[in-house]
Amino acid sequence: MASSSPTQLAHVPIPPEPGGRSLTQEANEPQVPIHIVTDPLQLPADFLNPSPEKKLVIGFDCEGVDLCRHGKLCIMQIAFSNAIYLVDVIEGGEVLMKACKPALESTYITKVIHDCKRDSEALYFQFGIRLHNVVDTQIAYSLIEEQEGRRRPLDDYISFVSLLADPRYCGISYEEKEEVRVLMRQDPKFWTYRPMTELMIRAAADDVRFLLYLYHKMMGKLNQRSLWHLAVRGALYCRCLCCMNDADFADWPTVPPIPDNLKSEDQCLEEEILSVLDVPPGKMGRVIGRKGASILAIKEACNSAEILIGGAKGPPDKIFVIGPVKEVRKAEAILRGRMIDY
Repeated sequence: MASSSPTQLAHVPIPPEPGGRSLTQEANEPQVPIHIVTDPLQLPADFLNPSPEKKLVIGFDCEGVDLCRHGKLCIMQIAFSNAIYLVDVIEGGEVLMKACKPALESTYITKVIHDCKRDSEALYFQFGIRLHNVVDTQIAYSLIEEQEGRRRPLDDYISFVSLLADPRYCGISYEEKEEVRVLMRQDPKFWTYRPMTELMIRAAADDVRFLLYLYHKMMGKLNQRSLWHLAVRGALYCRCLCCMNDADFADWPTVPPIPDNLKSEDQCLEEEILSVLDVPPGKMGRVIGRKGASILAIKEACNSAEILIGGAKGPPDKIFVIGPVKEVRKAEAILRGRMIDY
């Protein structure tokens, strides 16, 4: 630990074997402290100074107002096995975020997160941080489902609440999450108020305190091929809303190559890439289709490709395609065809 001790605010239970309970029913489980951090010295030294000798795995999440490139990042949550740190971005500002940058970009610290895209976008555009080496539990869930022969609908992405509720993983009911969502709809500035309320502290901590448990549970299910896909897609999802053209890719770490052992075992395995397409003004509706029907049809035709659009948060004129090279090129051709005037 660093020389300056963080202020201990509360205790959060982290159950070794959750299941069949709500988060508010964990009071008798082992407790870990929650710390609010406004100064870099309040963070563990091993986090601030990543090294190959002391590799770390942490739970990670961000909270803010309209979290994206244009929103406001307010809190970063970091979960260790023995403590949770709520990094107060509003109070700590640029100095605190600059101190956290090496860890967030480090290969030696694995960041376990659920749906990294918007968090990564906010970190990149607001603080110049290129989030790297993530294990995205949303991606991991889809890979496990695919690996075990269960195919989900193309437009169905597991929410964090649903993942926690799945009895194969945690079996925990996270009802308070909806309470916070209602409060955020009523007051979008919910995460900006200081000092943080007990509800803010508890909700922020709850978003990360089961991530390490999920990480170990999921890593035990994934085979070598899926683990490679997990690493590659995590890297590509982190940068997909940050790269506006091919030139931007050079600023990010190299995507993990196909391991030699998988090359010898599976000749069908392809490198995966990210492609960014510009959509001419007035054409996005045609590309998306009614209720997303066109995008879903393209995903069906290119069954290994993921197609993402910025939506309300933007960018409004870009489409991001992720997947094996051949499927991405096929999706590109179909998408460009839909942009043509007849």
